[in-house]
Amino acid sequence: MKFSLLFVIVWMCWVGECHGQQTGQEPRYYQTYPSKLTSRFYFSRKYTGMGLEKDGQGLWYMPNSTLNTGVGLSYQNMTLNLAYGFGFANPERGRGETNYLDLQAHVYPKNWVIDLFGQFYNGYYLGQDNLPFPDREELLFPDMKLRKVGASVQYLFNGDKFSYRAAFLQNEWQQRSAGSFMAGMELYGGQVRNQSGILPAALRTQFDLRQIKFMEWAPTIGYAYSLIVKKHFFLTLSAASGPSIGRTSLRDATEAVERNWAVRPNYFLRGFTGYNSERWSVNVNYVYNQVNLAPVAGYRVHVGTGNYRFNLVYRFAPGPKLGKKLHWVERTKEKLLGQ
Repeated sequence: MKFSLLFVIVWMCWVGECHGQQTGQEPRYYQTYPSKLTSRFYFSRKYTGMGLEKDGQGLWYMPNSTLNTGVGLSYQNMTLNLAYGFGFANPERGRGETNYLDLQAHVYPKNWVIDLFGQFYNGYYLGQDNLPFPDREELLFPDMKLRKVGASVQYLFNGDKFSYRAAFLQNEWQQRSAGSFMAGMELYGGQVRNQSGILPAALRTQFDLRQIKFMEWAPTIGYAYSLIVKKHFFLTLSAASGPSIGRTSLRDATEAVERNWAVRPNYFLRGFTGYNSERWSVNVNYVYNQVNLAPVAGYRVHVGTGNYRFNLVYRFAPGPKLGKKLHWVERTKEKLLGQ
C-alpha cells in the first residue's frame, strides 16, 4: 500500500506538470484568507494501535476510541476545535472500554510541517475476528496500557506554491496543482505494558510478554502533491519515510529483559480529498504515522497512530466588534516577526 501511494504521487506530479504547461500567465497557486474566520463542523476519530508478529502469527491491538462530533474555528494560524463522543454514535460492539488522552498537533506554517504526539491509552482489544481463540474474553485486554510521545519536524521546500493548510485546515484554497519535497527528522519514545500479559494465553507458552519499551530517531525525506481539478476539486497525498535508529526492550513475567538495536524505516502518510471554494469546503482527510520498532527475540512490533476526519467548512468575515477583538492576533504576530 505504501509503495502504491508513492507511485500515485509521482503520477499526480506528472499530470500536474502537463496541466501547468498549458497556462500562459502565472496566477497564484493558492488563496489565503488572513482576515476571515474558518468555521467547521466535523466528525473525527483518533487512535493508537500496536501490531505484533511472531512466527507468522500477526496480532493487531486496537483501542475502543470514540467517533467524535465537533466544531472549530481557525483564524490566521490559530485553530480551536472542540469535540465530544456522543453515545448514539458509539454503540457497544463487545470491544471493551478504553480510557485515553490523545494529543495530536499537526501544525503547518508556510514552509514547515510540524507534528506532535502524546498518546496515553488504557484498554485494548484484538482487532482480528478470525483468531483461533474460542473465548471472546481472550481478545480483550482491559489493563493494557500504551504510551507514546514524539515529534516530527520537516522543512517544506516549495511552500510558495503548495499549501498543507488548504488541505488540512481549510483556511486556504489551493487553486493550481503543485507539489513539494520535504526533509527533516523525527523522535519517538514510549512503552506498552500489561501486568496480566500482553499476549493471549494460548501464545504465552515460550515467552510471557509483559512490557515493551522503545526509543526511535530518524532523518526523514518525503514528497507531497495536490492535484486540482477545475480549480475546486482536490486530491492531496503525502508520504515521508526514513531509516529509524531504534532500541527496543522486552520484559517477561520473570522480570527477564531482552534488548536490541536495529535500523528500520518509519512511515508518515497523509491523504486529503474534497471540494474547496471561496466560502465552502467539504472534505475528508486521514493522517497516519507508523513507528517500526527494533525486532527482539523474533518479535516484530510497530505502533500506528491515526486520525481521520470529515469536515464541513464555511469561511466568513467577522463583524466590526469581533474584528476588533481579533485584531490583537495580528498585532502579536507582527511583534513576533519584528514587522
